[in-house]
Amino acid sequence: MTSTRSTREPITAADEELAALAKALGHPARVAILRQLADEGTCMCGQIVEALPLAQATVSQHLKVLRDSGFVQGEIDGPRVCYCLNLKTLNRFHKLVNELPNHEESPR
Repeated sequence: MTSTRSTREPITAADEELAALAKALGHPARVAILRQLADEGTCMCGQIVEALPLAQATVSQHLKVLRDSGFVQGEIDGPRVCYCLNLKTLNRFHKLVNELPNHEESPR
């Protein structure tokens, strides 16, 4: 009997990278922050707080996760930080997702 197991590595570096990036987007507030940054280009933390129904400390925690994952960059402007999307990471995430198998459902 022939084995149907793939010779592909069970978990690749790309799999780990995709999982880490997906985890960073695993909260709807973080997705909302990315959408706001995409719309605005750049935002100070206070602007993000005004746009979301969340406390400043909570927004700051979500921004930290997004910064640590590379989705967001921050530039210090005096006592404030100006945030923007890191398009390199966003494009990498798109590429990794697009590399997933795409099987369309067959009609029943």
